[in-house]
Amino acid sequence: MSMQQDVRRLTAPDLRARKGGEPIVSLTAYHAHTARLADKYCDFLLVGDSLGMVMHGLETTVPVTLDMMILQGLAVIRGSQRALVVVDMPFGTYEASKEQAFLSAARVMKETGCGAIKLEGGRRMADTIRFLVERGVPVMGHIGLTPQSINTIGSFRAQGREEKDWGPIEDDARAVADAGAFSMVIEAVAEPLARRITRAVAVPTIGIGASPACDGQILVLEDMLGLSPRVPKFVKRFGELGPSIERAIAGYAGEVRARTFPGPEHVYGMKAAKDRKEGTR
Repeated sequence: MSMQQDVRRLTAPDLRARKGGEPIVSLTAYHAHTARLADKYCDFLLVGDSLGMVMHGLETTVPVTLDMMILQGLAVIRGSQRALVVVDMPFGTYEASKEQAFLSAARVMKETGCGAIKLEGGRRMADTIRFLVERGVPVMGHIGLTPQSINTIGSFRAQGREEKDWGPIEDDARAVADAGAFSMVIEAVAEPLARRITRAVAVPTIGIGASPACDGQILVLEDMLGLSPRVPKFVKRFGELGPSIERAIAGYAGEVRARTFPGPEHVYGMKAAKDRKEGTR
């Protein structure tokens, strides 16, 4: 009888229960191999639509498609065992109607096996969030800076840096929580406001450029590893892999051009005559 025990994957209710408790740790993930590494330390992995910029060199997240999210969501599910996997709903797949949002979310969950979806927007998306939750779709909200709205807001600028602008953002947070979201990302919001929202809502807040008082934190993996050439103010580089990778590639290119790679230990020799005879018996 096998003594191996299956690892139980965290769920949206598990994260919901962490409000005010041990901080929630999260990173983005788009690949099976990075998901495997992050899974040991993260409570949830976000398959973010930031993959459009990080993986495909797009200027914004707007062109990302549902098929792109599903493909990378599958990879992250395959590479992880423990963390809740949350998949972003890309622009144009949920805004038209509650029914459109449900069909898109259902497809993501059925085809990837993820445990939740994330969508951007506060009050304007409250009815949609409620509609999805009532039909069995766990929803993570996203307020503050909403990158999918870049064409209307004009730039990736921090929100709520003047107290007169706090009201609508606070209203968005309350609307998302009241609609049934199990948590919400607060992005690029002035620290005092993010702290105040965290105290005011009954669900966990996940900060990115927000406040250490948030119930958890998230960063784009490639940003914190030093793989992205330019990063926002709120990113701390916990590694500098970019230069290391470049050195490795330069070393490889040099050895190929010098014909020192592959060496004798990296190539296959001919079988001995005795081995060939034994192979025909």
